[in-house]
This record gives sequence, structure tokens and C-alpha cells, in this order.
Amino acid sequence: MNTDLSLHYISRPANRKNAPLLILVHGYGSNEQDLFSFAPQMDAGIHIVSVRAPYELPPYGAAWYAIDYTADKGKFSDLNQARQSIQLLKKFVGEVKDRYDVDANSINMLGFSQGAILSMAMALSEPSIFKNVVAMSGYLNEDLVVDMDRLESRFRESELTTNFFISHGTMDQVIPFSWAMQAQPVMERLDVDYVFKQYPMGHGVSPENFHDMKRWLESRL
Repeated sequence: MNTDLSLHYISRPANRKNAPLLILVHGYGSNEQDLFSFAPQMDAGIHIVSVRAPYELPPYGAAWYAIDYTADKGKFSDLNQARQSIQLLKKFVGEVKDRYDVDANSINMLGFSQGAILSMAMALSEPSIFKNVVAMSGYLNEDLVVDMDRLESRFRESELTTNFFISHGTMDQVIPFSWAMQAQPVMERLDVDYVFKQYPMGHGVSPENFHDMKRWLESRL
């Protein structure tokens, strides 16, 4: 594990200079090793960084913010911790860009569950940060999007906007599929390049889901 930046991480350097950067953001109770299992199957020309969340969950996990699984949607998340983690991730992305030989115009983020929620919120708050965002088994939490009322004008005014790959299991027992579907009308309003994929699975990533994501992402780098 690397500890030279503000968040702990592991990385797989690309086989070329000025490479696209892909940052992997794990879910609640997991760690940086989880999504890093994708790395050997991804194109060798991508610089991959898998980051660890700041709140430790012993013995081996971590979280981006506290979750109350017994609460309704409005009280599901500790929004203050989530916003702090978004700021930490923004700082971390900047540090990675400075630390490694990556293409500043091809910064990409892949998040699972909690990581997907933060990834979407970051990209919608500042559409020029990421070229592509993959949001797997998460949902759009509008409370985490800065100035949600100006979302459409913000995207119209931005020179660069993010492409989105959103996927979810129809049998997800952790984050209901109906929550995930609420991102679709927002994407349609913004008229961005996006796909919404559903799979007959629970809270996870099936082989079909992974390969669909891989094809989509690598075709846009």
C-alpha cells in the first residue's frame, strides 16, 4: 500500500507515458484490494489507482461515510461525512495527477456502491473533472450534488462533460434497483453520453457486467 498521498492507495502503472488514469473507489466495508482485482483484466495502457476510504471499519474494511441500513432513504447516509470524503477524493485526484505521468484530459473514475454514489455526485457537481465515470450498484444522491438546481445550465456551459456507465442488479438487496433508476431521467435531461445497464444479480458485479463496462470504458479512453 502506498502512503505518500493524502489517502492510502495501490496502483498499477501503465505501459506508456501520458496514460489515461482510472481511479477505483470501493464500497462500504471494503478496501482498496477489492476493485483492484479488475486491474489485470484492464488494458495495460491505463494507469490504475485503487484508493482506500478514510474511515476504518475493523478488521480489514473502510468506509467513505457512515450508513444506517435500517433508516429510510432520507436518513440512509451521513451526508457530512460523505461531503468531506468528496473533498478528500478531489484532493487525492489532484495529487495523483501531479505524482504520476498521466493524461490530465483523461481522468476517469470507477466506483462501486458507496464509491459509485460519490463518483456520480462529484461528476455532476463539476462536469469537467472526469472524462468517464462508471457507477456500479450505487444511486444518484441529489443531496450530495452541489447546486443541483443549476445542473442543466452547468452542463451546457462546461467545455467538457462526463460520460456515464451506470449499472445495477435488479435483485440488489442493499441498494434497491428503483433507487438506481432515478438517475436515468437526470441523464436524459443533461443529454450526455450514458448507458444504464441492468443485470439479474444482487449487490455485486457479474462477469457480464464487468465485460460490458470494460468495453464501454476502453472505447472512450
